[in-house]
Amino acid sequence: MSVRDRLLAVLVAVLWGLNFLAVRVGLDHYPPFFLSALRFVVLAVPVILFVPRPKVPPRWLVIYGLGFGAMQFGLLFLAIDQGMPSGQASVVVQASAPFTMLLGALLLGERISRRQLAGVAVAVVGMSVIAVERARSAALLPLLLTLLAALGWAFGNIASRQARPDHPLRFALWMSVVPPVPLLALSAAMEGPGTGWRDFGASFSADGWPGLVALVYTALAGSVVGSGIWTTLLKRYEAGKVAPFSMLVPVVAVLGAWLALGEQPTAWSAIGGAAVVAGVLVGTGWNPFRRKGVPAGDAAGPPPVEGGGAVPAQARTPARDQPPIVRR
Repeated sequence: MSVRDRLLAVLVAVLWGLNFLAVRVGLDHYPPFFLSALRFVVLAVPVILFVPRPKVPPRWLVIYGLGFGAMQFGLLFLAIDQGMPSGQASVVVQASAPFTMLLGALLLGERISRRQLAGVAVAVVGMSVIAVERARSAALLPLLLTLLAALGWAFGNIASRQARPDHPLRFALWMSVVPPVPLLALSAAMEGPGTGWRDFGASFSADGWPGLVALVYTALAGSVVGSGIWTTLLKRYEAGKVAPFSMLVPVVAVLGAWLALGEQPTAWSAIGGAAVVAGVLVGTGWNPFRRKGVPAGDAAGPPPVEGGGAVPAQARTPARDQPPIVRR
C-alpha cells in the first residue's frame, strides 16, 4: 500500500474509533433505541432519494439490515446506556469475527481451519477474562448485550456474503432503510412513544447541541465518509492488506474514552481486550512476519464492517470478488 493509502486506512480507523465516543455523548441526550433509529433515519432519507437500489434479493437486504443494523446498533447502544464502557464495547464487539466464522460453518457449511479455530479460542479466552473481571466489579448484562450485538453483526455479515451485491457501497447504504421501523417500534414500546421525539426537539437548544453533533457524526463521518474511503481501499488492494487496519478501531476507542471520558481500563480488561484483538487477527490469517508473495494459508483478513472486525474469506480471493461489509 502507498503511504497515502495507509494514512487513509488509519483515518478510517480513527473515524470509527471516535464513533464510540460520539455514541456515549449521544446517549446523554437521547434514549438508546431512539438514537440508533435516528442514526439510520438520517442516512435513509437521502439514500432513498439519491442512491440507486442495489440489485440483490430483497430478503438478504432485509436480513442484513435487521442483523447488522437493528440488532447490532440497538443492542450496542442499549449496552453502553446500561453501563458498558464505550472503549470496552469497541473491543467486545470484535467478537463478530469469530461469530461470523462459526455461523458460516453452521449455516453455509464453510470449513473452519485450524488457524481460525485458534483465533476463536484466543478471542473466547479474552472475552472470558473481561466477563470474569466485570462480574467482580460490575453488572454482566451490558457485556451480554454487547455480545448479542456482535452476534447481530455476524448475521449481517452472512447475509451480505449471500447477497453478493453488484455495488457493495450501495448495498451498505440501502441497509439503512431497514432498521428505522423496528427500532422506532422498540423505542415507542420501551422508552415511550414521545420521549425520543421530545429529546430530539430539545437537541436544538443551547444545552442539547452536543447530542445533535454526536448524531450527525455517527451517521455521516462514521458511516458515509469512513465506509466510502474503506470501500475505495478495498477496490485497490486485497482485503488482507486492508483489514488489519480495522484493529486500530478499538485502540482509538479505548484511548479516546480514556482521555475524553475518563474510562481508564483495568489491567485485566486490557489483557482480555488484547486477547480478543489478537484472536481476531489470528483467525483472519494476518501475519506481520509473512514474506511478501507467500500465501497466508487458509484465511486472509477480509473486509471488516464499519467500526472494525473482520469477516473470514479465502486467502487467495481478491478483495473485489468479496462483498465488502461496511461501519461503525
